[in-house]
Amino acid sequence: MTTAIPPTRQVIKGRLAAADRRESILVAAGGCFAARGYEGTTLDEIAAATGITKPILYRHFGSKRDLYLALLGRHADDMPGFVAPIPRTPEGRVDLGAILDPWLEYAQANPHGWQMLFRDAGGDAEIVAFRRATRERARAVIARFIEASGAELPPPELLPAAELIRACLAGLVLWWAENPDLPRRDLVAAAERILAPTLAG
Repeated sequence: MTTAIPPTRQVIKGRLAAADRRESILVAAGGCFAARGYEGTTLDEIAAATGITKPILYRHFGSKRDLYLALLGRHADDMPGFVAPIPRTPEGRVDLGAILDPWLEYAQANPHGWQMLFRDAGGDAEIVAFRRATRERARAVIARFIEASGAELPPPELLPAAELIRACLAGLVLWWAENPDLPRRDLVAAAERILAPTLAG
């Protein structure tokens, strides 16, 4: 005897399947965009990498631009979570390792995000503006973190310092992608050694 799946279960099951398919498209697209950039990637390639047809891809994303922006948006939304709340050691100092390690772990698991944000220059005006806004948001997040950490910086130096940290960490991740055999712990230790005098006060 076959037990019928209640209608609500069928709907939920269908939604999960659609969500899984969308996620598989995003994963495949991230790899394609990271490897070939926005201009060099086609929807045919993304569909083939996902193992679906192009019409099925269009059910989830209306265009290559929509797909690219969805990936950028996911990365941008994840950023603030690494510094809020600020982790501290039992002595009350900022625990930079507790921020840098999960952040680098995330970067290692999502290398396409960094390539798309900081290396790829393709796309229309909206995509270019989105990248710029994401960098500005990251700078603002780091600036708030510097203030909350208790670092003693003159106010005019706050945004330049935040940009310096943002650009250096983005560059570190891009360099790591070219040298993937380097252990994450070594990158964490190096970044912590450089940043601690300013941020771990």
